[in-house]
Amino acid sequence: MALFGKMRAKFHDDWCEDCLEQMQTVKKQLFFMPQSVGHYTRHEDAGYYIKNLVPVEKKAEIPTGMYACGMYVYRCMSCGARYVKLTPFLPVRDAEKNELPLLFMKGELDALVDGR
Repeated sequence: MALFGKMRAKFHDDWCEDCLEQMQTVKKQLFFMPQSVGHYTRHEDAGYYIKNLVPVEKKAEIPTGMYACGMYVYRCMSCGARYVKLTPFLPVRDAEKNELPLLFMKGELDALVDGR
């Protein structure tokens, strides 16, 4: 069972890698990301997102041709670990062109999550 749990944690962002338990989603937030069509650049540094993401209430607030980013905050109810997943995407009509998600597992985005 432990091996199965480790494999699941590797392939699912919402599973704790320490406890091998499913984590709870404790916060979701949508952001405007100042990158336009044809100019998307993936950033691995959390500082870029802390500095540049602007919270919005709904997709309609994202200017045409600009990227958005969803933030999902997961908390392990067993050990208290907190993971943050960012999902950059380009809103296109009624669909989304998704980029590869980013997972931050060491508190790198605490300032963004906590609104500091």
